Amino acid sequence: MTDALHSTAPLDGSSADPSGATADRRGRNVAGSSGLVIFGVTGDLSRKKLLPAVYDLANRGLLPPDFALVGFGRRDWKDADFAQVAYEAVKSHARTPLRDEVWQRLADCCRFVQGDFDDDDAFVRLRETVEELGRKQGTGGDFAFYLSVPPRAFPQVLRQLKAHALADPPPGAWRRAVIEKPFGHDLAGAQDLGRIVHEVFPPNEVFRIDHYLGKETVQNILALRFANTMFEPLWNRSYVDHVQITMAEDIGIGGRAGYYDGIGAARDVIQNHLLQLLALTAMEEPDSFHPDALSAEKLKVLSAVTLPADLGRHTVRGQYTHAWQRGQEVPGYLEEDGIDPASRTDTYAAVKLEINNRRWAGVPFYLRTGKRLGRRVTEIAVIFKPAPFLPFESSATSELGQNALVIRVQPDEGVTVRFGSKVPGNSLEVRDVAMDFDYRDSFTEASPEAYERLILDVLLGDANLFPRHQEVEQSWRILDPVERFWDSHGKPAQYPAGSWGPAEADEMLARDGRSWRRP
Repeated sequence: MTDALHSTAPLDGSSADPSGATADRRGRNVAGSSGLVIFGVTGDLSRKKLLPAVYDLANRGLLPPDFALVGFGRRDWKDADFAQVAYEAVKSHARTPLRDEVWQRLADCCRFVQGDFDDDDAFVRLRETVEELGRKQGTGGDFAFYLSVPPRAFPQVLRQLKAHALADPPPGAWRRAVIEKPFGHDLAGAQDLGRIVHEVFPPNEVFRIDHYLGKETVQNILALRFANTMFEPLWNRSYVDHVQITMAEDIGIGGRAGYYDGIGAARDVIQNHLLQLLALTAMEEPDSFHPDALSAEKLKVLSAVTLPADLGRHTVRGQYTHAWQRGQEVPGYLEEDGIDPASRTDTYAAVKLEINNRRWAGVPFYLRTGKRLGRRVTEIAVIFKPAPFLPFESSATSELGQNALVIRVQPDEGVTVRFGSKVPGNSLEVRDVAMDFDYRDSFTEASPEAYERLILDVLLGDANLFPRHQEVEQSWRILDPVERFWDSHGKPAQYPAGSWGPAEADEMLARDGRSWRRP
């Protein structure tokens, strides 16, 4: 770790621990002197998320004043050019106010290395830059390498890091790899990538980014379940009828045709985001929140997931078609720029899964995701069984549905509990009502962006919110049979942009006597 002599305290006052990290006056973990190298720094993810997140961390006092930021890309930029691009990104997308003194301190530590991924000379310059910053900025050699690049470039970048000794830390320091999803295209690809990554970096220094795990409301699943006694007795097959996990987007693919076509909704979202949400919802209580304990419980759940015997009846894929959405005419997927008119890539995917263990046997988990749906929303809905007996006239409960607990991940972060209540008046009539918790109303602190939390955790070496390679591979074992089935069974179903998906998805739940929630 960083030598204590090279450590610089944050502006708001802090004390250092032996690891090089610090704790400020409010007890927050603050990164020790370190640096971040971003490959693909000219891309949208870097401009809209990564660079603003680095600034927001610095502005909140969670990065040291000497934090080093290095961009690697093909543009013919000098350090000042990169700093200006980063400034524009921060100005447009940062969550916290732009303060000149914070920005200037960060800009002074910005460097840019120009080159291609196959350019050995560029990686020599990168090594020299990292070593120079280690001496001048006091990073002590602690650097994380963020691979914000297309998946096909992962192996090449990793091998260059190994070939030029960038993955080898100086004595007492660390080097870490941060890898964006997707982690492979299927199980075989994920295993190949895992072997390459672990040839270069030790497993405990590899951080696979699933930005959903950095969201406050996703972390709140653990607090909701394990910090309260009222839910856990009901969190099982005796009381839960089924669970719906939804990630809906109201936008199309935008300019991502090159990435999206051939990957699709299931690989892009279900394999990582939604299966991770399922694991957190269904797992047993861990012994601690140590990364090993959390991963072990998630892996148990993923290993117990079973697919339905009839994939034709219990999985659905779809493509959005031309329609009017919110008063605007939008193209269908096959009409988008850069998309093959014969493409069979799914923009909507829904699957029914079960978990073969004592807690959840017989409880279906319905996962769905799609683009160009009715609205942008991500939620986990735990739907409870109906009361076994109602001592009311049937007319009194005609508008009563099933109790539900809904965890809203985005955009209106919070939790809703739906239950029956008497309608005011002389007659005895019971109707659904909702009790709502909203983050914005209950806490004065603004929630940090997911990438803020995750980048800070990488620098701190905290792997709680990062899936292990065993989880990634187990998720592919679940999804691969579905993808193979779809590949051999015709074209995706169609649904008009702005709807809630193909009719086949509604029929899938109707066969089980259920229906999708309308968020």
